[in-house]
Amino acid sequence: MNKQRTLISLIAVGCFAACQTGQDNMQQKDIRLVTLAPGHFHAALVQKSMYPEVDSIVHVYAPEGSELNAHLALIDQYNTRADDPTRWEEVVYQGDDFLEKMLTERRGNVVVLAGNNQHKIDYISQSIDAGLNVLADKPMVINQAGFSALEAAFANASKNGVLLYDIMTERYEINTMLQKALSQLPDFFGGLATGSADNPAITKESVHHFFKEVSGNPLIRPAWFYDTKQQGEGLVDVTTHLVDLVQWESFPDQTIDYQNDIQLVGAKRWPTLVTPEQFTRSTGLDVVPAFLSETIDGNGNVAVFANGEINYVLKGVHAKVSVIWNFEAPQGTGDTHYSIMRGQYANLIIRQGAEEQYKPVLYVESTGERTAQAFEEALAAAIKQLGETYEGVAFESLGDGRYRINIPSSLVTTHEEHFAEVTKKYLSFLQSGSMPDWEVPNMIAKYYLTTKALEEAQTVTP
Repeated sequence: MNKQRTLISLIAVGCFAACQTGQDNMQQKDIRLVTLAPGHFHAALVQKSMYPEVDSIVHVYAPEGSELNAHLALIDQYNTRADDPTRWEEVVYQGDDFLEKMLTERRGNVVVLAGNNQHKIDYISQSIDAGLNVLADKPMVINQAGFSALEAAFANASKNGVLLYDIMTERYEINTMLQKALSQLPDFFGGLATGSADNPAITKESVHHFFKEVSGNPLIRPAWFYDTKQQGEGLVDVTTHLVDLVQWESFPDQTIDYQNDIQLVGAKRWPTLVTPEQFTRSTGLDVVPAFLSETIDGNGNVAVFANGEINYVLKGVHAKVSVIWNFEAPQGTGDTHYSIMRGQYANLIIRQGAEEQYKPVLYVESTGERTAQAFEEALAAAIKQLGETYEGVAFESLGDGRYRINIPSSLVTTHEEHFAEVTKKYLSFLQSGSMPDWEVPNMIAKYYLTTKALEEAQTVTP
């Protein structure tokens, strides 16, 4: 049975009605969010901060259940925290017809999507067709059929004058930003190497965990998160971030034509085994649902194809991305990232292991093409130049041509804080009415590669 729960006062309702005037004028404070079927905590992280351009009233449309309750609990946590609380007022519609209700009522003009990836492209397409802007968590699609629908959605977004964008938080991690900036200084870096399949010019590896904490509390995963038909395999999930960073760092502000600029060299996939006890701990469920029965091995473990690797060539440069999912990180650790960009004069490396206390650290290594003195002088000049934008950045020698880039705490932000940065960027696009010319074709290229890689990897027995 459909139910509607209203969490705002009549005064707020009156304010919302008044705010509907001038709906299409994005220059005024009438950007109004609609959260659709929030099945992932990333939907709530968009609202961990307030934005001057955005109305404080957010309409939520979702089926009844624990996923909606968890979303609302996070919003309430942000509203009631002691330090800089938010002021969101959630108006909730619960019912199986939540999508139709959202499209009929049109209570907002920006749809926020983070949840079940099996249905996400349908939600995107229908929202775009209805003339609504969409800010979607990754991945927007998880297979080649979805990719075709995504291409059509982008075409319809252009026709309808709305903006479709995905949430690429890793662009706002300071070590990655500095890695990119240093690679764009030819006098220091010397340009990106071409590399080979065995020794790519750029490599990105990511290790994630099913069980973790979010905003200080244990994260309860929905059972469908372990179903790759709904969540998507590792090759099309976290690798979305990695492929995006390869494009964004290696060819900034350049348009990528997936039909001509990308050649897939190879892809592979393999499962993570989640024990029944781990499944219960992660989901709160005592029994593995029937829809996961095909993934259960002889020992009762759920085999999740969350791991994968893609080797490819982008605009003539060899690249490799890989993702690994373990159940839980060792005490005191967390998700980790490794990245290397190889240039003529320097290699730029991000590590996040025990030596770095599991915090990302950027290193610079000489390739030996310059004398030690010449290399250090070039590095000093590069850091001085970057200091105009990133105040306080410095370097220290570790010996043997290796240097650590030291970053002041004022420039370091957390993964959760990056969601606000992405949202602010998207809001600026809405206010200007457009995105940079390269954003849409590069999103299309990114999802072409991930879904094509999955298609190829699934033809090989792991």
